Amino acid sequence: MKLFKELEDRYTTDKTTALEAQRLAHEIAFAPMVFQVSRLMVKFGILKLLSDNREGLTHNQVAEQCRISQYAAQVLLEASLSIGTVYVDGDNYKLSKAGWFLLNDKLVKANMDFNHDVNYLGLFNLEESLLNGKPEGLKVFGTWPTIYEGLSQLPEQVQKSWFGFDHFYSDNSFSEALSIVLGSRTTRRLLDVGGNTGRWALQCVGYDDNVEVTIMDLPQQLEMMRGQTKGLKGAERIFGHGANLLDDNVPFPTGFDAIWMSQFLDCFSESEVTSILTRAAYSMSSDTTLYIMETFWDRQKYETAAYCLTLTSIYFTALANGNSKMYHSSDMERCVNAAGLKVVAIHDGLGHGHSIMECKIQ
Repeated sequence: MKLFKELEDRYTTDKTTALEAQRLAHEIAFAPMVFQVSRLMVKFGILKLLSDNREGLTHNQVAEQCRISQYAAQVLLEASLSIGTVYVDGDNYKLSKAGWFLLNDKLVKANMDFNHDVNYLGLFNLEESLLNGKPEGLKVFGTWPTIYEGLSQLPEQVQKSWFGFDHFYSDNSFSEALSIVLGSRTTRRLLDVGGNTGRWALQCVGYDDNVEVTIMDLPQQLEMMRGQTKGLKGAERIFGHGANLLDDNVPFPTGFDAIWMSQFLDCFSESEVTSILTRAAYSMSSDTTLYIMETFWDRQKYETAAYCLTLTSIYFTALANGNSKMYHSSDMERCVNAAGLKVVAIHDGLGHGHSIMECKIQ
């Protein structure tokens, strides 16, 4: 297995002591408690309070200022002491480095909201999903075959956390991606496959006044996109092409200079990815470039990013569709080749760990 250096250093040896390994095993066993306690330490304002009072506070002071019972403050603080998000100085609790990140890191917040609002209840059905290849956890929200058909019907807070998670990763890569896709000024017509709410399309039409973008997505997603882009600058150069991309008989429209797929192919199994890419290849000329932007877990500079990505795969298993994942780049390249395409370049290190595969017909 090919891995970037930091991942290879971490994943090819076991350097933990027996006591460290035992501690990790117990952390896994108590993971639901760790998650919920940590979430409430943020929600109740306890971590923010400790951040504002560097000298520390007693549990009674925390209870009074956060307006919770002394019991609630004490059990949360004592659990957080073991978790490692606070530490003690005499009778005073103080914010630890891990607590600071829990409080201030925007990516941690996006991950925590996503896991609590979208994933938490559905993960109880992970075992069933792994055995039958279906998103059994999705039934906590509805009866759709995948989460994508139901996105516009999810409860408001669930939608907010789902899109917050999705956009946090992609939005931080868009500025660098624009220079790769549109920097040469030769792309005039771009097909945005799975363009969702149109955020990338808006970036494109704002970057170059000569660019037109067609979003190819489910009809209900296109309706959401039109609502999100209505009245915004360049929206008149954003068009919709409704299609069920899982239907092998649905062709891609032709005549585009570039095809863009951002955080899209991770929504499908390898056979589905190959089918989508094959139909894309049929629509391409020798001058067309297909760009695939994904957070390939094996190409991450920092191991923490790979950790987040491989665990995000479990969302796809239990809730999204039952059969996709955050891909290793070699798995994606195998699908690209099977579709009659070839990878001509890979651009790494965009935003929060994105890579862009640049593909041409073979």
